[in-house]
Amino acid sequence: MNFPINPLSAALSAIQSMASQAAGGTGATSTVASGAIAGQSGTSGAASAGSFADALKSSIDKISDNQTKALGEAHAFEIGAPNVSLNDVMVDMQKANVGLQFGLQVRNKLVSAYNDIMQISV
Repeated sequence: MNFPINPLSAALSAIQSMASQAAGGTGATSTVASGAIAGQSGTSGAASAGSFADALKSSIDKISDNQTKALGEAHAFEIGAPNVSLNDVMVDMQKANVGLQFGLQVRNKLVSAYNDIMQISV
């Protein structure tokens, strides 16, 4: 039985929604993009940046929430709470660790892409 890891599934769904919007899917972004074609410049870039920033913020918040939950369960296990088992603590700690590693890899890729863009001569 495989359970999806929250940051991974959130990032995947965000990528899929952005891909459908880029392919001409329906939604607010497609109407903004068609308005930009008609001569309203600047609005589509702001909408895309906002949705990316929102997706990034929500992923970081989920990573933080998973770590907080795992630490809370570890503390509850340490003080001897009867409803917290060692298995649950270890699984939640591993989920939090995988989420953090995923977030670090995304950050590293974004920094690398930024550096590549900044090195392009205009």
